[in-house]
Amino acid sequence: MKLSYEGLKEQEGWKGAGVALPEYDWKTMKERTMESPVWVHFGAGNIFRGFIAGLQQRLLNQQLADRGIVAAETFDYDIIDKIYRPHDSMTLMVSLKPDGSTQKEVIASIAEGIKADSSDSQQWTALKNVFENPSLQMASFTITEKGYAIRDIQGNLMKVVEEDMEQGPAKARHAMSVVAALMYARYLAGAAPIALVSMDNCSHNGEKLKSSVLAMVKAWRERELVPGEFEAYMEDEARVSFPWSMIDKITPRPAEIIEKQLSEAGIEDMAPVITSRNTYIAPFVNAEIPQYLVVEDRFPNGRPSLEKAGVYMTTRDTVNMTERMKVTTCLNPLHTALAVYGCLLGYTSIAQEMEDAQLKRLVERIGYDEGMPVVTDPGILSPMDFIHEVIDQRLPNPFIPDTPQRIATDTSQKVAIRFGETIKSYMASDSLDVKNLTCIPLALAGWLRYLLGVDDRGEAMAVSADPMLTRLQQQLAGVKAGEPDSYKGQLKEILCNPAVFGVNLYEAGLAEKVEGMFREMLAGPGAVRAELKKYV
Repeated sequence: MKLSYEGLKEQEGWKGAGVALPEYDWKTMKERTMESPVWVHFGAGNIFRGFIAGLQQRLLNQQLADRGIVAAETFDYDIIDKIYRPHDSMTLMVSLKPDGSTQKEVIASIAEGIKADSSDSQQWTALKNVFENPSLQMASFTITEKGYAIRDIQGNLMKVVEEDMEQGPAKARHAMSVVAALMYARYLAGAAPIALVSMDNCSHNGEKLKSSVLAMVKAWRERELVPGEFEAYMEDEARVSFPWSMIDKITPRPAEIIEKQLSEAGIEDMAPVITSRNTYIAPFVNAEIPQYLVVEDRFPNGRPSLEKAGVYMTTRDTVNMTERMKVTTCLNPLHTALAVYGCLLGYTSIAQEMEDAQLKRLVERIGYDEGMPVVTDPGILSPMDFIHEVIDQRLPNPFIPDTPQRIATDTSQKVAIRFGETIKSYMASDSLDVKNLTCIPLALAGWLRYLLGVDDRGEAMAVSADPMLTRLQQQLAGVKAGEPDSYKGQLKEILCNPAVFGVNLYEAGLAEKVEGMFREMLAGPGAVRAELKKYV
């Protein structure tokens, strides 16, 4: 059996393999979508294919929609050539249950995958046609937080962004320039309204998207490459809105065991590929079952009935509170703590870590004991129910092939939100003493110890990619695992940096505690484990 429009005609074989099939005709859906598109999505990777595209599939199956989604890829064009086109843009979604069983479904709601490449005239024209159509209601995004950045870590405009600002819409290359250019095409075609919806896992995502896109528009207007009326159109949220959202679903890289199971079931060509941009991606997506999407309901040109597919459509304040609940208390801080300590202790699976008594207790204390007293309750989801599901079901799921090494990526960009916000809440409280925090400082000390690139056995360890890695390791120069006396205050410049932690940890009264924990973890092999035993 092949994953394609023709391949799905062999329905009995798919059903015999336990695979649910779409309850609509893909070809008809594609024709309707390209004639009058309603939804385009930037970022053609796994979270889109395995979660967001599945939302529209539910609506199509229930006959609550008759059009699908156009997928646009801004970064890795091989995904379109090697994953989308050979399979008619379809995905085999494999949901992983904690008992090891799976649910399998062909997601066919993507009408077409297009390269958002202004140098490819055919692809660029196809994407412009989508944006020029007044029927288009929304453009959504899962391009990772880095995709919105137009400046480097020193605050300077990236070279590609500077060049895009000079050259104008016709030669846009950066993702934010591409969006601005396509919106210019929409403006010229009649300035129909639209919602631009970031669905990336970052705080105030709609604000990040708006800021970067408008920066491009302003630069072009200042250079007289676009008229002032276009800038006014983009700034008018009654015509172009930037709703905020909160998304949550663990979607790890394709697992070898799942590929093998699919092959044994008679499903062909499921092998992952590694693209020229080093994306590891397969025709299937494996992911956990729990998923959450909360979206600010501001769509000036209408929208799909997403609430009927399980999306919480609500206010910006509620989105912000839900995101804050997850990112600062109920999930993300726990993930980061497990990531750095998992690497130090030689783990390659988050689920394995949850069988470690000290690590399980560490995340319980960070979440229940230190986070819950200042948690934000959004009203639509119970923080206690959410964190119970995370600790008792999601993180221990042995069939989610997620690794601490993956989650440790870009940690410097995460700690300010994941831990700094809780620290600031304690500092602002009249009833709580920030100096009573123990496990949050322990997580921060563990991350700093991790940056040395030496595990708890005293052996060299790979450190995951991070935009601040070189700078942080330079600041830690001279510190050596196994030599506590090599620490001579090298952390001071890091701990006082609010850009890293969200606060100056000396002003917060926690820097000395973090320094002490860090120094104790330099004692030699086993010192990291000893520190966990001491504090948790």
